[in-house]
Amino acid sequence: MRLGEGRIWDPLNECLGREEIRMLQFARLRDTLDRVWRSVPRYQEKFREAGIVPRDIQTLEDLAQLPFTTKEDLRLGYPYGMFAVPMREVVRIHSSSGTTGKPTVVGYTRQDLQTWTELAARFMTAAGVTEDDIVHIAFGYGLFTGAFGLHYGAERIGASVIPMSSGNTDKQVMIMQDYRSSVLVSTPSYALTIADRFERLGIDPASLDLRVGLFGAEPWSEEMRREIETRLGIIATDNYGLSEVMGPGVAGECTHKCGMHIFEDHFIPEIIDPDSGEVLPPGSVGELVLTTISKEAFPMVRYRTRDITRLDYEPCSCGRTSVRMAKTMGRSDDMLIIKGVNVFPTQIEEVLFQVEGCEPHYQLIIDRIGSGDVLEVQVEVHENIFFDEMKKQREFIDQVEKKLFSTLGVGARVKLVEPSSMPRHEGKAKRVIDRRSR
Repeated sequence: MRLGEGRIWDPLNECLGREEIRMLQFARLRDTLDRVWRSVPRYQEKFREAGIVPRDIQTLEDLAQLPFTTKEDLRLGYPYGMFAVPMREVVRIHSSSGTTGKPTVVGYTRQDLQTWTELAARFMTAAGVTEDDIVHIAFGYGLFTGAFGLHYGAERIGASVIPMSSGNTDKQVMIMQDYRSSVLVSTPSYALTIADRFERLGIDPASLDLRVGLFGAEPWSEEMRREIETRLGIIATDNYGLSEVMGPGVAGECTHKCGMHIFEDHFIPEIIDPDSGEVLPPGSVGELVLTTISKEAFPMVRYRTRDITRLDYEPCSCGRTSVRMAKTMGRSDDMLIIKGVNVFPTQIEEVLFQVEGCEPHYQLIIDRIGSGDVLEVQVEVHENIFFDEMKKQREFIDQVEKKLFSTLGVGARVKLVEPSSMPRHEGKAKRVIDRRSR
């Protein structure tokens, strides 16, 4: 057993029986519904429109009667209209990046921050982090929740924290070497950027102390996990969160890497059909909906995350009993529809990582020529392939295109680009450029 494996941060709450979980969830749900009914005008309005009041919710199954909360509700409440406590009780404000308009503003009471810290400590412990680690955080610090959640979680465990922030990859590498970083926190795409820099600088990852990676903030495939683990020589684990619900700390993988444990004593998950809104049975693939049941400042009732996943209620061999969510396949609002076929970027990523010679850097360009959609997959390849004779290049392209068609059910045009020619990302990777609306 490697250092840190098998530990459970909070056995009392992470190993509850299924009936105990449900009883706790229902009690906390009733409290949450009473709070938003009293304090958040937007929820009063939505509940009245649905013809429902909190006392109508008599079982957990009745949750499905409540209306969804969406980004539009948060936009209408900007900046503080969805807060359930007076501003004098809010001790921290964060917000989303706001790439499609006004950012989502979220608040935390002092108790909310303590809860966030404890939940981050849970998933970091599950991933193998201990008090003996030196945690290198390469997320950007600022209004983004990612860095702070993991920072305080690591400190709660007792680990040493390097608040490196994002960017300046050469300095990141130097700090990892000199400060003996043993845990890397970043996006998975930035982990590969660091791996690229190691190779260019001739640094053997085995000469470093790195052993664990905690990666989140963007969807990534199992093939990408294997690539990161091989090139950095670490255990790579996934974690999940979103600022509207908590930030990182909603769910995280243990070292068995068989799904992310959702902390059900604080969140109630549902899977719905993204088109109809119907709740789907356990094991179904659909959109994740989350209800917070312990947040004070910014409670969310049936928040549509737009993330596509599925839930597994079988207990994990690690001893934790909470439901596990699969890696997100993508987002229902980012899903690509090519010639009527639903396509997720992670499906394409899986194929590319299976083809020897493809580098872990790619971009998808969708355009409309005439009345038809055209998908172009631009992928970096090893220099031996890029500079090979045209006939062998064409054979390589045909191989990739056939694999993509077999997986996606729709044709894609593959374009090979020179090694190191694509932008390297310090935060979330921009994988898709859709030109059809231009």
